[in-house]
Amino acid sequence: MIRLKSIKLWLLFTATLFITNVYAQPSERANYQGPAPKYIFYFIGDGMGLSQANTAEAYLGAIHQKNGIQKLNLTSLPKQGFYTTYAVDRFITGSAAAGTALSTGTKTTINTIGMDAKRQKPLKTIAEIAKEKDYKIGIVSSVSIDHATPASFYAHQPTRNMYYDISLDLSKSGFNYFAGGGFKHPEGDGKIDAKNSMSNFGMGDSVDLDQKETNSMRIAESRGYRFTNTVEDFNALKKGDDKIISIAPALASGAALPYYIDQNGKSDISLADFTQKGIELLDNKNGFFMMVEGGKIDWACHANDAATAIQEVIQFDNAVAVALDFYKKHPKQTLIIVAGDHETGGMGMGFSGSHYESAFALLQHQNISYENFSNLITDYRKNNTEKYNIEDGLALVKKHFGLGDAEKGLELSEFELQKLSIAFDKSMNYNEEMKKDDQFYLLYGSYDPFTITACHILSNKAGIGWTSFSHTAAPIPIRSIGVGADLFTGFFDNTDVPKNLIKLIENR
Repeated sequence: MIRLKSIKLWLLFTATLFITNVYAQPSERANYQGPAPKYIFYFIGDGMGLSQANTAEAYLGAIHQKNGIQKLNLTSLPKQGFYTTYAVDRFITGSAAAGTALSTGTKTTINTIGMDAKRQKPLKTIAEIAKEKDYKIGIVSSVSIDHATPASFYAHQPTRNMYYDISLDLSKSGFNYFAGGGFKHPEGDGKIDAKNSMSNFGMGDSVDLDQKETNSMRIAESRGYRFTNTVEDFNALKKGDDKIISIAPALASGAALPYYIDQNGKSDISLADFTQKGIELLDNKNGFFMMVEGGKIDWACHANDAATAIQEVIQFDNAVAVALDFYKKHPKQTLIIVAGDHETGGMGMGFSGSHYESAFALLQHQNISYENFSNLITDYRKNNTEKYNIEDGLALVKKHFGLGDAEKGLELSEFELQKLSIAFDKSMNYNEEMKKDDQFYLLYGSYDPFTITACHILSNKAGIGWTSFSHTAAPIPIRSIGVGADLFTGFFDNTDVPKNLIKLIENR
């Protein structure tokens, strides 16, 4: 009896210790007395949950014929935890609300950038606080630099769709280095959003409505920024160059970098390249803060394109590798955090049709993103208005997805052929009215039907399932290494991440 009682007490003690360790993070922040990191890397994988990283590891293990996984750089970081992501007005968050939570330590409403939930007051971001502490600041993203997540670190606007006003906030920030995608609406669609802009409330930028120059890129130049958009000019940037806005030479839709699966090594600049150049430009005696976003993991997962999503995770991980190389030279001065804003697509490592089987290596046979494949289908439809042939569509999915190639283990069943045939017919007769049909959305989302069907079939053959074309509310993993990394372990809320960073740099 005494022994049983002892066991019960031990179990209670163990459970209490576990819960304390998991939930002790805020109190650890209050008690932190350590040094401030001189160099801070804040990586955010947009749409990257646990499954996206783990699937990339399983894929790498499969193509290298390893039993299990091949670890990514980001999953090798020693300090790990999870956090919740809900917004003020919705349990499943969006990138603006999540980005604001991760940049300011305050939850806000859906689509709000750097402002409180009522969209009345600007919220100071960790990047702005770091600038006040004499860090140099870099903001890097694989999507447009005025997109929701990067904007959350320098802009204060009531909605993420105010791209023009956000781009004005960008150059007003005075940050030292912006890089990656371009500006979505530098002309403001031909007008300044004077009615909604925060400048009306004295909180945002101010542009004279009568002034001749309204292009936000030219305004940035007048404020001392220099643009580069060629590989040659990018490579020529050197230590000492300041107030740089470096845009990728070839931009895809949405003023974003091309998907990694579509990039050409010679004419494109990767996320890792932009990160490496950021280190070169920002390194100084006072240190730097650099936020690096892998923004197109999210886009690929919205489209349920597993192969493209994995390649985006790998590109993101290559940027993390650059930071780790820097960390190895400055281990007592550097903090690296790898986080995410939310999970996208409900990506699952398992599919009902494949039972317990998986074949991740099959994904290597896809050689083009869903976006570029959709463009091929659109061109085919335009050039074959009188007559189209499913055999042409099947030839395209065989060429770019490997589907139908028996030698690659990608035979198509009668059921799969039927699904492709139905989807091809819908793609050839596509119109906007189709999107209003609930059944259409459940099958294809807002994407080209033939493209999505090919993505789904390849995913399923690999053993990957999807639950959504949208975000999910799954808790997000966070990994870290370096000065203050202990503050990012356990289970907490997304707002605790910047609160911890603020606590760290307060000790500077």
